[in-house]
Amino acid sequence: MSLDPHWESGTLGQMITQWNTAMPSLNPSREQLAEFAERMPANTPILMLNLLRFNSQAAYPADSPHSPCSGQQAYARYSRVALKKVQGVGGSVEVLANAHVALIAPADEQWDQVLLVRYPSKQAFLSMISDPEYQAETGHRTAALADSRLIGTTPAAN
Repeated sequence: MSLDPHWESGTLGQMITQWNTAMPSLNPSREQLAEFAERMPANTPILMLNLLRFNSQAAYPADSPHSPCSGQQAYARYSRVALKKVQGVGGSVEVLANAHVALIAPADEQWDQVLLVRYPSKQAFLSMISDPEYQAETGHRTAALADSRLIGTTPAAN
């Protein structure tokens, strides 16, 4: 599957370039999005696993109009719109949990929260992240996080 032209140019393309220049562990690259679109099965439910580590203070740009806050508060700003957009494409939050101890992980790899979001398909997820209103809020997510992982999965057959 190839991506729509707006993935390669325009607002989303510019945002991806900006994201990857500033913080490559927080936002997907063009290549990662293309691989996701190519490798995730079509027309089947997907689960997106989010591992989140928050900044103690949100890292907004110096010229940001947003008031100072913690990383967790900035993520809550992002989440207000993101949740509506998830639900708008037929998705739902399956798990939101605070992480306490990583038993099997590199010593410096610690997470604050784990989030598992179900989407009806990869197309629904890609549609959501292309939404201009959603994109306008991703600056809060970027400011909120010190590190993250976003892993595309599918439910295993029983």
